[in-house]
Amino acid sequence: MTGPNAIVVVRDRNGKLKDLDWTPDTEVEVRAVALSSPDGLDVLRHSTAHVMAQAVQDLWAESRLGIGPPIENGFYYDFDVERPFQPEDLERIEQRMKEIIKSGQRFQRRVFPSLEAAKEELATEPYKLELVDVKSDIDTDEVMEVGSGELTIYDNIDAKSGEVCWSDLCRGPHLPSTRLIPAFKLMRSAAAYWRGSEKNPQLQRIYGTAWPTRDALKAHLKALEEAAKRDHRRIGEDMDLFAFSKEIGRGLPLWLPNGTIIRDELEGWARKTERKLGYQRVVTPHITQEDLYYLSGHLPYYAEDLYAPIDIDGEKYYLKPMNCPHHHMVYKARPHSYRDLPYKIAEYGTVYRFERSGQLHGTMRTRGFTQNDAHIYCTQEQAKDQFLEVMRMHADYYRALGITDFYMVLALRDPANKDKYHDDEQMWETAERITREAMEESDIPFEIDLGGAAHYGPKVDFMIRAVTGKEFAASTNQVDLYTPQRFGLTYHDSDGTEKPVVVLHRAPLGSHERFTAYLTEHFAGAFPVWLAPEQVRVIPIVDELTDYAREVRDALLDADIRADIDAGDGRLNAKVRTAVTRKIPLIVVVGRREAEERSVTVRDRSGKETPMALDAFVAHVTDLVRTKSLDGAGHLRPETDTAAV
Repeated sequence: MTGPNAIVVVRDRNGKLKDLDWTPDTEVEVRAVALSSPDGLDVLRHSTAHVMAQAVQDLWAESRLGIGPPIENGFYYDFDVERPFQPEDLERIEQRMKEIIKSGQRFQRRVFPSLEAAKEELATEPYKLELVDVKSDIDTDEVMEVGSGELTIYDNIDAKSGEVCWSDLCRGPHLPSTRLIPAFKLMRSAAAYWRGSEKNPQLQRIYGTAWPTRDALKAHLKALEEAAKRDHRRIGEDMDLFAFSKEIGRGLPLWLPNGTIIRDELEGWARKTERKLGYQRVVTPHITQEDLYYLSGHLPYYAEDLYAPIDIDGEKYYLKPMNCPHHHMVYKARPHSYRDLPYKIAEYGTVYRFERSGQLHGTMRTRGFTQNDAHIYCTQEQAKDQFLEVMRMHADYYRALGITDFYMVLALRDPANKDKYHDDEQMWETAERITREAMEESDIPFEIDLGGAAHYGPKVDFMIRAVTGKEFAASTNQVDLYTPQRFGLTYHDSDGTEKPVVVLHRAPLGSHERFTAYLTEHFAGAFPVWLAPEQVRVIPIVDELTDYAREVRDALLDADIRADIDAGDGRLNAKVRTAVTRKIPLIVVVGRREAEERSVTVRDRSGKETPMALDAFVAHVTDLVRTKSLDGAGHLRPETDTAAV
């Protein structure tokens, strides 16, 4: 059977994927896995990565292999080659891949009889040898070559002669035949450090994508075109939102004036919202003595995510990786009674985490970022209602921004593997009950992620789907009963006893950097009026009307509207095009009639022109800002986008 419903592997009773030629020792029940299923797609893409690696070594015999896992919507493979790949090289590789696929080579699993046998066969592949040596310490989510079990290799067998055409160290499984690869495309090449470390050699990575039908591939490529138009890095440069400087360092963005306006608007909105809900603002230091992070557990368990310590008077200080421990110390600075609870503290706190170079991505993934962070300290009796309030706060923010496609993921313990979590069973049951009850009452859809909990408790991720279809983890929220005991966070109850508080972690807008990147792509840079860096551009038709144009601008500035004038040389149409390119939501053109009547002609993003009295226009823009209107914003899905985008 061929096509998207073709059965490509099976899943055994233990949940492990097996090749179709797998022969169990005894009769067992298995589940068929189709090509178009999530697991089937992973097998398809990893098999295509093998074909690509075979093609590269056919064309460049001296190349050495790194790793080649499936990834979201595609795959990649790393190569050690004498020179970087060029676009014409990818075309050659694609052509060779098509020949391999057409020949119908079979993927066949082979077990190495010993470690020595594996090393002997892989003697010319230094990176594979390294994986063999450290196979038990490998992250098998990323590395397909080895794991904690037996060492295996996959041979690509010629369908006619039965000879081995090519082989690769791999855990598998794979498609039965290359002929089951219906549609693929190589996307690009890039430099990548071996195993993600800058201390290791730099390899060349080729990215590709593979799909169960040609139509699915075409749809994916079309979605990528739309995503490219909305890429926050491209729009951010065009609109002067942010910049990076090699003198400052990778992953540390500079917010330019336009981008800072968006940050300030979001922060002002959050402050106002939180004030209504009883939050109090705090400020905590950017560096902290190491003892705090031993208390919080960041040391030694998450040391690799922290920047190297700073020695001050013989003591070690670290750049702050998160605000939680500092907020706990704010709470602990004064005694608290049950009458004080819930006690809510919030901070736009800047934190620093050492992300690997390969993970950095514009402002979506940075090494320094400012979080919309807050912690709620409450009693167990208050916890459910407070967490429910947090859930609804998220939903209110998202809907106000035109984000309607979102859901939650509840990460729980894996009951079959409790060793990686703290062992207070009652505490776990209470935390899971509070979390689940709040989520069920929120009426927001949610899914269960078994085994995804933190070591100290369950967590809730808010997932939002971008207009391009890509999912985005906006924030993580937690009910925490474990940390209060480590920090000694208590309150005096009405009966005079001292009891531990419950801590709720929440950050509905995530980080400025990441959320602004998301919104830039969500709106395709066409921000609603209230968020737009420049809200109104005033253009006089002729130079002698510049004074009236200044009156219009000043009236807008007096109303706290961000406005500017284009009084430079150039034709009117060119000035309008410039304003449109800069994605300014409202363009005001003033001629002699407008000056005489104290009016304006307003052009919105749809291209529609409307004459209005100046006072009425100022009131109109003020109302758009006050209500956070989405009129004219670029948040529609591609198939329904209009000239507004």
